Amino acid sequence: MSALRFGLVANRLHRRAEGALLAWARACDESIRTLDLQLYAVGGAYDALAGAHRLSGHSGLFRLPSGVDGGVMRLASRITGGLDPSDELDGVIYLIDPVDPSSLYPEAQALKRQCVIHGKPFVSTEAGAVEWMAVELFHAGVGGPVPAAPLAGQAVALIAHDALKQRMVAFAAKYFDLLSAFATRVGTGTTGGLLNEMAWSRGWPADTPWVKPQLSGPMGGDAQIAELVLNRACSKVIFFEDPHVARQHEADIQLLERAVCTASKDTTCFNSPSMAERWAVAVTRPSH
Repeated sequence: MSALRFGLVANRLHRRAEGALLAWARACDESIRTLDLQLYAVGGAYDALAGAHRLSGHSGLFRLPSGVDGGVMRLASRITGGLDPSDELDGVIYLIDPVDPSSLYPEAQALKRQCVIHGKPFVSTEAGAVEWMAVELFHAGVGGPVPAAPLAGQAVALIAHDALKQRMVAFAAKYFDLLSAFATRVGTGTTGGLLNEMAWSRGWPADTPWVKPQLSGPMGGDAQIAELVLNRACSKVIFFEDPHVARQHEADIQLLERAVCTASKDTTCFNSPSMAERWAVAVTRPSH
């Protein structure tokens, strides 16, 4: 089993004693060591872990410069492959405080964008970081299937930009039973309509929408789903983003993403088909 290499960033709020960074390190200490997860932590995150004596003795914890000294910029480069093959990262955990302005700095946005482009996980919430360790344990052959619960009473949001709508339909068809186990599915505009047509073609009752349609993204659908997330009624957002086009309603997209980070303890978000597929395989397949 080759060691995974992840970047690690945490905004100031999440570096506190009661914050998401230390909670994740405490909950996933055994998983991190089992995976021999190599963590390249930007200065503040590294210092918070060291100061709290978390991951003590783990040889795979490395300090990068702080954000102000280019640490996040270095992670963005290394997601693309870096300057040397040994620098390449497999993904990033970036625990975002939605009211910290640094989360909207160009280097932070570029880091996420490069993760999406290269099909690598970008994990932005405490719940997501915990869940993703279970996903990686499964794929490494040292963990069982990832529990899909809790699904009762929860919604999953299924959203896709134009170039990826058919990818979303194909994903939903492949994992139809898994997604049907959620109490509710919600989607924006055209994507919701396409998903309903797919579900009806598979025998879903024709008088019942499989996906509860919201408005289109530009007309406010992202904001509607954001409120569901804030109400803790939507536990997972699967959002197939197209990073290659200008997005006229960028502010609405950021609103939804920041709502997910506000509900950090309760909500997870997948931003690419590869991330969603990796999760779904870990949930639905038997142990290795």
